[in-house]
Amino acid sequence: MKFFVDTADVAAIRELNDLGMVDGVTTNPSLILKSGRDIIEVTREICAMVSGPVSAEVVATDARTMISEGLALAKIAPNIAIKVPLTWDGLTACKAFASEGRMVNVTLCFSAAQAILAAKAGASFVSPFVGRLDDNNHDGIQLIEDIRTIYDNYGFKTEILAASIRSVNHITDCARIGADVITAPPAVIKAMANHVLTDRGLEQFLKDWGKTGQKIN
Repeated sequence: MKFFVDTADVAAIRELNDLGMVDGVTTNPSLILKSGRDIIEVTREICAMVSGPVSAEVVATDARTMISEGLALAKIAPNIAIKVPLTWDGLTACKAFASEGRMVNVTLCFSAAQAILAAKAGASFVSPFVGRLDDNNHDGIQLIEDIRTIYDNYGFKTEILAASIRSVNHITDCARIGADVITAPPAVIKAMANHVLTDRGLEQFLKDWGKTGQKIN
């Protein structure tokens, strides 16, 4: 499974990237706002740091302007994945980009039917929103499983990029089902290292070591 980091915080990306925990980055208008930086400037810095895909999102809602914005974003760096919403206009833009060999991330996917359309339009990635579905009393993990089954049935090459990841359990469930990629905030990825029994075991080891009166030089 590939790990994408869902943030525009350059320092947080650098920390995870230095540990080999970053296969790509996803950004969106909300994350750009949170960073407080210019979209072109921060995206260029991220692209220079990370070798994998960096999703940069258009903000237009009509296909023609999406294509114009997407081409502008693609000029930032070769590893840009143009991010478009899963609307009919977004699919139209996706097809145009894919026909030129550009990476496309089709986002805001909430149904298996939508995921089929994204694959047919040539998307590099489709981004089902696990957490937002859960928030609205739907089963986000079940959607990942449904898309995995459908894509495998027909040999679709579009990668399942599980998004809106809220917990470590979301990540492990997606891995169990076979999602190709997860994108999660840095804090959620780092939380994967945490376990209460690890903490208790370490605490006991340190107590016992202290009783030996020894040092490791």
